[in-house]
Amino acid sequence: MKKIGLVGGTGPESTLMYYKELNSKVDQLTDNKVMPDIAIESVNFRKAWDLVVNNEYEELADYLAEKVNALTKTESEVIALTAVTMHIVYDRIKEKTGVSLVSIPMSVCNEVKSRGYKKIGLLGTIFTMEQDYMKKDFVNAGIEVITPSGEDRKLVAQRIYEELEVGIVKESTLNEFNDIILKMKQEHDIEAVVLGCTELPLLLNDDNCILPCLDSVAIHINELIKLAM
Repeated sequence: MKKIGLVGGTGPESTLMYYKELNSKVDQLTDNKVMPDIAIESVNFRKAWDLVVNNEYEELADYLAEKVNALTKTESEVIALTAVTMHIVYDRIKEKTGVSLVSIPMSVCNEVKSRGYKKIGLLGTIFTMEQDYMKKDFVNAGIEVITPSGEDRKLVAQRIYEELEVGIVKESTLNEFNDIILKMKQEHDIEAVVLGCTELPLLLNDDNCILPCLDSVAIHINELIKLAM
């Protein structure tokens, strides 16, 4: 089995999910015979986030490329970022390192196509909802992407940053998010919602969401396992 390398820490909560699920799923798939070799290069989340906020993308790409290069030195062969927002410099990292990273947006897009959805809602950080790095694969595949209205986008982004990134999960926030998803359903007739932030599965899932959820963490993990095995 190929060694898996993760650029983690953006944020810590989703990195924990990746580590736990990769181990448990591979263990199950191999009838308790194998758990994967995993290397994690954890970034300073506050530094990385400030670079995104201040549009310092070249410095961000350099910072994350250092982490990717460190993973290659550990002989990791299947390497990925564990945060959707960090894909804002995905192409620059590939150029700087020559490493073919396993993309979260592409992994999720392939899953959306396999389910036959033509119009999906997208929740994530303000950058993920307003920029195109999470949307372009869907658009190229002929899938329409709907994001919440301006004020609702701000609310979603605030709850992610102030609550989910630090492991706080509230029933009131779940209700707010379901209200926002319902608005997108009523106004745009979306068929499902993409959890386009790797902390969102802490809050939303198929059991408590009013629409089918596409969990970017679970989908990405399945792709990493497929490539590693």
